Amino acid sequence: MIDQYGWSDALARDFEPHARAGHAPGRVIVQRRGAYVVATDEGELRAKPSGRLLHEAREAGVPVVGDWVALTTNLAERSATLHAILPRRTAFARRAADSVQTLQVIAANIDVAFVVTSMNADFNARRLERYLAAAWQSGARPVVLLTKSDLSDAPQALVDDVAALAAGCPVIAVSSREGAGLDAVSAQIAAGETCVLIGSSGVGKSTLVNVLLGEDRMATQAIRETDARGRHTTSHRQLVLLPGGGMILDTPGIREVGLIDAEGGLGVVFDDIERLAEQCRFRDCGHANEPGCAVRGALESGALDPDRWASFQKLGLELAAVESKAVRVAKEADRRRQLSLQKAYRTTKKDLRGG
Repeated sequence: MIDQYGWSDALARDFEPHARAGHAPGRVIVQRRGAYVVATDEGELRAKPSGRLLHEAREAGVPVVGDWVALTTNLAERSATLHAILPRRTAFARRAADSVQTLQVIAANIDVAFVVTSMNADFNARRLERYLAAAWQSGARPVVLLTKSDLSDAPQALVDDVAALAAGCPVIAVSSREGAGLDAVSAQIAAGETCVLIGSSGVGKSTLVNVLLGEDRMATQAIRETDARGRHTTSHRQLVLLPGGGMILDTPGIREVGLIDAEGGLGVVFDDIERLAEQCRFRDCGHANEPGCAVRGALESGALDPDRWASFQKLGLELAAVESKAVRVAKEADRRRQLSLQKAYRTTKKDLRGG
């Protein structure tokens, strides 16, 4: 059964140490509030992490949908215990909701990242740039899907505009209602490949999954008429098989993607600005009032969109802030560790004197 979920010879080689330990391989296909369902050669099993894996998760993170895991099974109860996570080829991550600095992996071992946004009034180019930067950083192959093309008066014009800022990745206009663009989407998913849908609530991710599956498996809701924004429908992450042999992962809507260590992805999305900066007279140009600044020249001539430049600066400052906080957190942790060692030393010295 695991063959249809992408099991390969390379994975089998990675799994050899776990096989010698008596474990079986499986892939996480459902994640809901700390509970899991894994696909194994014995069928789908309910699963939970071992205590040791949870302890190690402080460093490596908990299993997520798409992870390949080493497990032991209890077939009588149709359950399993997860003992280890195999190395991830790719990972899509976001900033944890309660942290500026903490990384939260939400999907693993993905081949194609479908960045989904709608053509209705909620379309936002700046938000799309943020999603694209995170998608490139994941290691997957980004593809932009512009859904609800039937609601746009000029869909091709918007496709052309998005293609100009999408760093060369494919841009596909889709209408799940009319069936437009669906063959082009399917062509992006090869047999054995895993895809993830990334985008805000209400852009049509679950509807698209239902159309590709040919059945209403994912719950959907209508958007609000007042502002064209969607309401959250998917409450858990689930990997499902597609008729063509690929797999697709539907995730809860992410209104804002936080960037962590995404400098590479940012450079790809804003490659035009990176190339302009290389043409500046001074290597340390701040792109303000320096003579010979190619960026300022492009802004003044209209060759560079001011909103795109502002978005690049904003995301760059966000990355810098994340890096700065990470350094401060590391320094504070080191300070506390030193204080703890000093306290232990004084206590030991006092005990020795008393003895």
